[in-house]
Amino acid sequence: MDTNQPLVVTLTARPGPDEVTRLCAELGAAPPGDVVCEVGAVAPADLAAVDALARLKLAAGRRGHRIRFHGAGPELRALLLLTGLDGPLGNP
Repeated sequence: MDTNQPLVVTLTARPGPDEVTRLCAELGAAPPGDVVCEVGAVAPADLAAVDALARLKLAAGRRGHRIRFHGAGPELRALLLLTGLDGPLGNP
């Protein structure tokens, strides 16, 4: 893997436990580096989506990755802000 290029993971509209487990394993297998998590398809913005992103953020941190959530809509951004998980959002 080229560590100069970020690892890109993409969430589906309604990420389920199997998808999150698979993505966490992918993060665990990759060398530490930048990760971009594409979240633009996530809908609706609900606590299940926040849970999925929290699990990915935790898995990334355990492996030494710097994760960034890309493409979050206003509702998801608001939920992440409310839950304190807005750090990986960066600027809108």
